[in-house]
Amino acid sequence: MAAAVVILAAGSGSRVGAQVNKVLLPLGDVPVLVWSVRDALSLDDVRRLVLVVRPEDRTAVEQAVAPHLGDREVLVVDGGATRHASEWAAIRVLADDIVSGEVDVVVVHDGARPLAGPTLWREVVAAAREVGGAIPVAPVTHLLHADLTAVTEDVGGVQTPQAFRAPELLAAYRAAAEDGFEATDTAGCVAAFRDVAVAAVASSALNLKVTFPEDVALAAELSPRRS
Repeated sequence: MAAAVVILAAGSGSRVGAQVNKVLLPLGDVPVLVWSVRDALSLDDVRRLVLVVRPEDRTAVEQAVAPHLGDREVLVVDGGATRHASEWAAIRVLADDIVSGEVDVVVVHDGARPLAGPTLWREVVAAAREVGGAIPVAPVTHLLHADLTAVTEDVGGVQTPQAFRAPELLAAYRAAAEDGFEATDTAGCVAAFRDVAVAAVASSALNLKVTFPEDVALAAELSPRRS
């Protein structure tokens, strides 16, 4: 069995206040994106790694990740106007390997989440193989009801990496393309078109998304604590 990994890096740095794509900002001694690339390649059975980028970032991304690949190959594809379109662009590249059975699980991750860590990656892949799909879920305690009273029941925030059995994922995205449907994340698309059990894998706020300027500094402080 082999996994394929899709890392989405086709965003921008507008909200983070950067002049470049936020995944190219420095975090420690490497760009934000490289943390996720290294985590993905630490998995024993990754057959394909696909990076989805903006066309204008292609050269910069290739240069950023090249020193960290060793003898591994990365496919770089242009993203679309939406997250769903970017995911579909990557999944189309993987379609032949999925149909042939060479790839049994596909993992989709947001390149702006650098601190997911190898343990979480391994857990979502294992859970997807076991039940069909897996998503990281972190406790959320700061939400409010409409009447401004605090939420007291267990509430989970969905993160990435999200993993699904490859045939089900491909079938869902093909159906979505035929239907003109777009989801906000991978799990949303699969849920709309396939009856797949999805495991919730315990995560935490450590797996933050770099969105605003303070997130870069916070990620740097938290990075030694990831597993």
